[in-house]
Amino acid sequence: MRAPKGVAILGSTGSVGRSALEVIARFPGRFRVTALCAGRNARRLGEQARRFSPSLVCLSEERSARDLGRLPTRTRVVFGEEGMTEAACSDATGIVLAAASGVSSIRPVIAAATRGKRIALANKELLVMAGKFLVKAARAGGAEILPVDSEHSAVFQSIQGNRREDVLRIILTASGGPFRNHTLRGMRDATVAEALGHPTWRMGAKITVDSATLMNKGLEVIEATWLFGLPPSKIDVLIHPQSVVHSMVEYRDGSLIAQLGIPDMRIPIGYALSYPERLPLELPRLRRHRMDGWMFDPPDRKRFPALALAYAAAESGGTAPAVMNAANEAAVGAFLSGRIRFTEIVGIVENVLAGWRRKSRSVTLSDVIRDDAQAREDAERRISRIRIRSPKR
Repeated sequence: MRAPKGVAILGSTGSVGRSALEVIARFPGRFRVTALCAGRNARRLGEQARRFSPSLVCLSEERSARDLGRLPTRTRVVFGEEGMTEAACSDATGIVLAAASGVSSIRPVIAAATRGKRIALANKELLVMAGKFLVKAARAGGAEILPVDSEHSAVFQSIQGNRREDVLRIILTASGGPFRNHTLRGMRDATVAEALGHPTWRMGAKITVDSATLMNKGLEVIEATWLFGLPPSKIDVLIHPQSVVHSMVEYRDGSLIAQLGIPDMRIPIGYALSYPERLPLELPRLRRHRMDGWMFDPPDRKRFPALALAYAAAESGGTAPAVMNAANEAAVGAFLSGRIRFTEIVGIVENVLAGWRRKSRSVTLSDVIRDDAQAREDAERRISRIRIRSPKR
């Protein structure tokens, strides 16, 4: 009988981390939790630790530790980037589920890839900001990078058994979010509650707003360039409101292969953990009524300009994707806190990118981290000058 695979979850208290723990709990003979890392949500992290008894738990700040509560005897508490690196690189860990938001997990995950760990990737920032460095580390260490995003998992599954050189293009699908049929005027007056009302997926607040602006899809285009080695020109986006076809791959002979399923993150999470096997997940099946009336439309780039910004950043290379991502995070945070309107999010990102001085493509990881911080500062300055407040939450 084979030993369970050790899994470290970076971002265990977020929506992806919680879904991953649901999958792991159903297969105790297949997986065991070696480490759990969170930001400041110490109370939830403590609850998770008491259930799964990891060797390590990690918080971003030591002052949050008082809220952990009583932990299992074998569980040690570590902090910050150093602690996260220890969790990701532990000898007991074979799989690192990278779901922590922000830049804090970039160096720990790169270190884990250098050591040959399987990286189950759910953190968009890792590839958007540091794709060059993560891919290089994975090659050097013989690590696998398996996507957890439903769209990239769908592409990964649709490519299996086929030659990469036969791929003509990748088609990422998008639900269109809650404002798919809204006018620009309607989106201008959108409330936070409306932006968070995603029609098909249940996700964290930031990624839900990104889905509403289509910035989420733009970030996924950049991710796909690193995951699958294709230029942005060979990665397209289609609006598919039913969220059943998660993505497609078109081959040079005209064949189109797609992956379908219900919109549930436990499916791509389970596949990344168990690959090349598939777990017998007891989830609702795709029924016939979900296959009626499918629609596929090109995105309206006038109403959703974030997509064009992402393509431009991908083509520019260097630290441009990091700058765009950082400005977007700051702008989305400002919208969620009621400081700007929904339609001002992308405008702030565009202005920050316009003021960014083009850097050489030959950049270091330190350049990326520095430009990320500067872009956030620039975005915050622009946000502070906006006097019109957003509609009430």
